[in-house]
Amino acid sequence: MKRIGIAADHAGFELKEYVRKMLIETGHEVIDFGNATLNPADDYPDYVIPLAQAIANGKTDRGIAICGSGVGASIAANKVIGVRACLIHEKFSAKQGVEDDDMNMICLGGRVVEHTLAWELIMIFLASKFSGAERHVRRLAKVAALENNKTQKP
Repeated sequence: MKRIGIAADHAGFELKEYVRKMLIETGHEVIDFGNATLNPADDYPDYVIPLAQAIANGKTDRGIAICGSGVGASIAANKVIGVRACLIHEKFSAKQGVEDDDMNMICLGGRVVEHTLAWELIMIFLASKFSGAERHVRRLAKVAALENNKTQKP
């Protein structure tokens, strides 16, 4: 089983709690980056960025970030070097994002995806493996090169 990090703001809190429970029931080790309580005044970066840093540092194998639409969580997570986060609301991309692009964080919209579909997408995401195909490795190397030069202006 994998170590799964999970994070959500107020808009994703209910879905996060459901997903956390389901992950534990299926035997995964879950690291909850918050929020621990429903707080309508919280901000998704306060939870998503520590989750992304844990992924980048190898403290979690994969991550699940949830905000209202999933967009903000995706934007914030992708600012952390080594994180490949994507907003996912359908099955094809949940699998293909890992197989082709080595996605290590799935972002979901708590106000967009209902619980059953969210769980199905997460199970697909967690079961998928990076293909390691030469073309995908080549493309990821180009992305990594860009990350290594992030401090340079175009």
